Amino acid sequence: MFSNTIEEKNDSIYTVAFYNLENLYDTVHDENTLDTDFTPTGFKKWNTKRYKNKIRKLGNVIGQIGLDKSVYAPAIVGVVEVENAEVLRDLVQSDGLKNENYDFVHYDSPDERGIDVALLYKKELFELVGSQTFPLYLTGFNGERDFTRDILLVQGNLNGEFVNVIVNHWPSRRNGNGETVDKRISASEKVLEIVDLINAEDEDAKIIIMGDFNDDPTNISVKEYLVNDTFYNPMESLISTGNGTLNYKGTWHLFDQIIFSKNFLEKEEDKHLFKYAEIFDKPFLKIWKGKYKGNPYRTYMGKWYQGGFSDHFPVYIYLEKDDIKKRAI
Repeated sequence: MFSNTIEEKNDSIYTVAFYNLENLYDTVHDENTLDTDFTPTGFKKWNTKRYKNKIRKLGNVIGQIGLDKSVYAPAIVGVVEVENAEVLRDLVQSDGLKNENYDFVHYDSPDERGIDVALLYKKELFELVGSQTFPLYLTGFNGERDFTRDILLVQGNLNGEFVNVIVNHWPSRRNGNGETVDKRISASEKVLEIVDLINAEDEDAKIIIMGDFNDDPTNISVKEYLVNDTFYNPMESLISTGNGTLNYKGTWHLFDQIIFSKNFLEKEEDKHLFKYAEIFDKPFLKIWKGKYKGNPYRTYMGKWYQGGFSDHFPVYIYLEKDDIKKRAI
């Protein structure tokens, strides 16, 4: 049905990535959000030096994703845990990305912590057509609304082919998996509502669903609700080999996933074809010694500053598009 190998690095391979940036806050307190910890006088003692270091490191990571097989930095990158447009602007202007001509799509969401989802896109490879957000209405134990991240839909032309990208950051397991699974099922149902809207306009639409789902590919919210007969989740095969993007109490999880419509598995002239899925877990992204050796090298361990990248590894897929115009040159 499809190949899981790519013979050589070339300009017909394009990378689509997703990365949880782990609390990418600026250093300024916003009275409308719970961001006090990430201020110079807050619990984390988050200051300009630490902020700039994190921006530089994250930019360097994003710029390297997929370069093993593609000549390009990622065409599109979904990101979560970003506070606002200002941090995204700093990110795309960081040393690792400033020459890559990235722009981004971002909306402020009602999340109480002030963290949002966004999409970075490389303007030479992706032409933005439109975007919108979809709120997820949840209730807490007391019946009041549980404010969480909106779901972001971005539509555009990826190397000339129209695609729909849905970026997610589903409710966390902070109160336990069993206590919160219904919230992630609700998120899954909301995504499928968005898919129905897309398919009402184009029944053969190409759709990419990416995000931090706070569930593994084998959990009910993803496997039984989200991934229906029209979608394929390459991350399920990755987790079956023991790979993961984050480690919690010694257990690896693959909450970060890129799922797509099965028409990406069909080889058609001048269309994108799925080739390969992977976790970007290079050695420099890992803790190199001690009790947590091999885990993601994160920014903080509790209140203790580590100076790392994120508590998640990025994930990515390779798409191949043999462009007729390129062959004609």
